[in-house]
Amino acid sequence: MRCLMCENLSLSHICKKCQSTFLTPSIYRRKIFQDIEVISFYKYSDIKNLLHTKHTDLGYYIYTILAKNSLAKFASEFYYEHKLTSIAIDDALSGSYSHTAILNKALKSDFISPKFNKLRAKNRVSYSGKSREFRMLNPRNFELKDFKEKELILVDDIVTTGSTFTQAISLLHSKEKNILFCLSLADASVK
Repeated sequence: MRCLMCENLSLSHICKKCQSTFLTPSIYRRKIFQDIEVISFYKYSDIKNLLHTKHTDLGYYIYTILAKNSLAKFASEFYYEHKLTSIAIDDALSGSYSHTAILNKALKSDFISPKFNKLRAKNRVSYSGKSREFRMLNPRNFELKDFKEKELILVDDIVTTGSTFTQAISLLHSKEKNILFCLSLADASVK
């Protein structure tokens, strides 16, 4: 096959050289609701076209590459005094896979234990390209399946206004869960 970025022959959808050149993560931080930190690895504008594959079969491969280069690397270097749980925002299947489940799975390490199918949106409306006002008028209405762990890491692919994370955090706090921080692949506010 050919690399999607440079079009050279490759055994992967994005060759190792392009991954090294274009997909080396950086750390971007911002605070949202109740001063909770969101750590992101890419500027949205730098990987926008790759992120837009999430609703296609190709997205499975792209998100796996992005997760390996960012979240898996983060998890391998992460240390905490005890094991934490990570959950993805709305890891429901869309087609044959869940892009947020791929990201969450990449966090599996000595100190992070991913849980799946725990936080789901009842409102299936897409926020892609929508205004803050639209997001506020159309809340996700998350529901949480019961689990015992109290300290969590929340995972999503893109942070734009922070409203999705904020809605999830509000629900989790009401269920006596403590969000230590959030992780996203890309931050749309970074220029």
